[in-house]
Amino acid sequence: MQSKVALVTGGMGGIGTTLARHLADQGSHVAVTYYKQGNHEQAEQWLQLQRNAGYDFKIFYVDLTNFDSVSDMVKQVAQQMGTVDILVNNAGVTEDITLAKMVPEQWHKVIDNNLHSIFNVTQNVLKEMIKKQYGRIINISSINGQKGQFGQTNYCASKAGMHGFTKALAHEVAKKGVTVNTVSPGYVRTPMLEKIEPSILQEIIKQIPVGRLAEPDEVARAVAFLAHSSAGYITGANFSINGGQHMF
Repeated sequence: MQSKVALVTGGMGGIGTTLARHLADQGSHVAVTYYKQGNHEQAEQWLQLQRNAGYDFKIFYVDLTNFDSVSDMVKQVAQQMGTVDILVNNAGVTEDITLAKMVPEQWHKVIDNNLHSIFNVTQNVLKEMIKKQYGRIINISSINGQKGQFGQTNYCASKAGMHGFTKALAHEVAKKGVTVNTVSPGYVRTPMLEKIEPSILQEIIKQIPVGRLAEPDEVARAVAFLAHSSAGYITGANFSINGGQHMF
């Protein structure tokens, strides 16, 4: 893959960083978005770490829940790097609580960040993909969007909605050289997950038939495969990467 521009939302987390690196290793010029409540210094520190590791990413500040903010960000990417060929909708948040105790703000925060954001970003890059008759869109969902999870009605609804979005859009752009797919990871070994109480983490692992957590590389390799120019016959699919924890 030569001279493709890849945009990874929420690309500074454990999975996002690995996704961005795999796409760069595959030959893409990679743009990474961040919000971090306006902590630009933290974002610059991340960028320097990537440069030290040999990755020349560009970073763009954006509020993914705001359509105008996203539109401005996409214009900046186009001006600095060229129009987007590969989009990975990776950004997401959780706000776990049972529905009986959930307040509207907790519902809207998760739906806005996880589901509304993929409309905002995808709609802003899609017209150029259609014009070029080429594009790869990969939406990062979750095992919990498939099987459900106690205390996550907001999160599960947002992640299940992602794949509905994938299937509908795949129909719309299949003849225009644009593919749209979903990747649904299970439990992945990231710094955030490793903060869980060890005894609880061991109980989670017992539920996984392969007997371990996923590594970020295992998710990133699937994304890189779907992002490649040779994957043009795969669209509307959901790739489950969960070690057999949920089979359907």
